[in-house]
Amino acid sequence: MNDTRPRLHLPGLLFMDMDSTLIQCECIDEIADFLGIKPQIAAITERAMRGELDFAASLTERVQLLAGLPAEVLERVYRERIRLTPGAQTLIDTLKRHGWRVGLVSGGFTYFTDRLQQRLGLDFVRANVLEIRQGKLTGKVLGDIVDAKTKRRCLIEQAAIHNIPMRQTVAIGDGANDLPMILSAGMGIAFHAKPAVVAQAPYAIQEGGLDRVLELLAAP
Repeated sequence: MNDTRPRLHLPGLLFMDMDSTLIQCECIDEIADFLGIKPQIAAITERAMRGELDFAASLTERVQLLAGLPAEVLERVYRERIRLTPGAQTLIDTLKRHGWRVGLVSGGFTYFTDRLQQRLGLDFVRANVLEIRQGKLTGKVLGDIVDAKTKRRCLIEQAAIHNIPMRQTVAIGDGANDLPMILSAGMGIAFHAKPAVVAQAPYAIQEGGLDRVLELLAAP
């Protein structure tokens, strides 16, 4: 395995999940908190991340429960609830210095991924679009839902576009919907992940921050 591990000094591509990976919370759970239904939503989220529920169906169900919420709540969630995972900035800055591209693929929402892209200088983001009408969430997602297959496809497509061999790709996530991406990358990492993800991922980081990814890339 070591012979094919990605090398930091060569051009590469790192894709990561957003919720509970790049950031320390699940955005949809925090949005739900403003409706007083966080426990109900969080329970569905947890089951989906463990792989017990179909992701797309569970997301549709959760988003429906948000119908009628003022869209301004999204800004409050971004400002008040979202915190980067320790080591995230160091990981991204180090990869950038070495000429790597960094992408964010999320089953969450573009409202947050777009802001994180600007903040962190990410090269690629893909997430779900919440429908907003007359300043309120409608309870619907526009377009196709970003699921496990989408995440894997985005990784492969972006590697091809930038002529990066798959052996020079890294994928990081914590939930069952990250597994296809993790298993397709040159280095797939379960980060503080659900047991089913840890069991299947080639690598696992269960303590410390995202900067520990650099230890794996730099190891002899």
